[in-house]
Amino acid sequence: MFTKSLLQRLYLVEKHSVAEIAKRTGCSQGQVNYWLKKFEIPKRSISDAVYQKWNPLGDPFVVRQPKTLQKAVLYGLGLGLYWGEGTKSNRTTLRLGNTDPRLIRTFIRFLDELYGVKKHKLKFGLQIFSDMPPKEALGFWRKFLKVSPRQFHKVIVTPARSLGTYRYKTKHGVLTIYFNNRKLRDIICQAIEDIDGVLSKPL
Repeated sequence: MFTKSLLQRLYLVEKHSVAEIAKRTGCSQGQVNYWLKKFEIPKRSISDAVYQKWNPLGDPFVVRQPKTLQKAVLYGLGLGLYWGEGTKSNRTTLRLGNTDPRLIRTFIRFLDELYGVKKHKLKFGLQIFSDMPPKEALGFWRKFLKVSPRQFHKVIVTPARSLGTYRYKTKHGVLTIYFNNRKLRDIICQAIEDIDGVLSKPL
């Protein structure tokens, strides 16, 4: 028979799933669910359970409040970049794409200094036009950002467009940053919503 303290330790503290607890204790999953309900221990949602499975050591980031003017500027700039250039429709991944190397580098710095997301934890996608040498474009971004080639997905090649200002701006292709963590994505999106709410109030 389960005790409340045992279930709290296994389920809430050690973050084991119902299936794992059943296997460890020799009980059925139905029995574990019964005692969780009886002891009024709230169950994790499916999305929370999946998140826990992929992040068994806890969140792969740390929220850091800006304590200096420089950090505050970086914080505001990073949120602004994601507000304007980030992909908000994807619910599970933090994603931002742009052609400007300095913009990309600034957003990486934002993730590192404000959320503790180290550069080696990021993935990158590169999209180029068909008249661009893939190795040259990939080499540029790897050297500029100082990242490993293993962090890049397969380069996407699209038909070349007409020359012009946009074509010049994309001479190194469009680079997209990926960090697969819905919780951090939600935190950043909520911060943007909070700022928008403040700015929307009449003076």
